[in-house]
Amino acid sequence: MRRTSFANWPCSVARTMDLLGDWWTPLVLREAFYGIRRFDEFQQELGIARNTLSERLRRLVEAGLLEKHVYETQPVRHEYLLTESGRDFFGVILAMTDWGDRWLADEAGPPVITRHDTCGHDAHGEVVCSHCKEPLAWEDVTPRPGPGYPPKLLDRPDIRRRFKLDDPTTAAKPKAPAEPTTAAKPKAPAEPTTAAD
Repeated sequence: MRRTSFANWPCSVARTMDLLGDWWTPLVLREAFYGIRRFDEFQQELGIARNTLSERLRRLVEAGLLEKHVYETQPVRHEYLLTESGRDFFGVILAMTDWGDRWLADEAGPPVITRHDTCGHDAHGEVVCSHCKEPLAWEDVTPRPGPGYPPKLLDRPDIRRRFKLDDPTTAAKPKAPAEPTTAAKPKAPAEPTTAAD
């Protein structure tokens, strides 16, 4: 049975799931964050069938999350290194881990703790507003069509309902400017794509 492709849907969640929408692919990336690089190591750690692992690694290389490098020439052997795009997926892994720790862990507690080496504390993933740094909760956000949303769909009644385009209470309201500070601010991360889907 052929799988439905979400690659061209106007939604970053759907496009991401089109790439990562099976249980092995995020686990392969998890192992890459643990420092696993070689095929046999991935296979040993995950207990995954070799043909399944080959397919997942090939897909991640084609998508640009991993790069394939030769580390031995006699015979030729490759290792798989995280790219910038792959390293950027770490926040997704942290968010998934945080949700699993909260809702799926048993009485003993989370199975793995994330230590933030910079400050020396245990930490968990948290999605915050890239502007005000407050935590983002679904009831506090309004999805809006972004610049990549197909304009031809915006006249459809179901799309107008989804984005509440005819609801005057959801119109963007100007916010009071933030208090100026003299301290240098760190560069804000890119806005989460899930808030606009």
